[in-house]
Amino acid sequence: MADNSINASSDSDVLAQLEEAQEALQNLRFQKSMQQLEDLSQIKKMKKKIARIKTIFYQQKNLKKSKKVSDV
Repeated sequence: MADNSINASSDSDVLAQLEEAQEALQNLRFQKSMQQLEDLSQIKKMKKKIARIKTIFYQQKNLKKSKKVSDV
């Protein structure tokens, strides 16, 4: 998933993507505990993906907040 596709998404879409990524991270951790996960770098990649999604969500949130203030 490209960052541009996240940027163009609405808040509800971004939150849905965040929830999916968090569930995927939980599954990866579970696989690791059961010694079924071969590529441990997947956990690190998923954490970075979650951080990117959160950053974009809060940037959109702050942008909307600043637009409301400037409109008043």
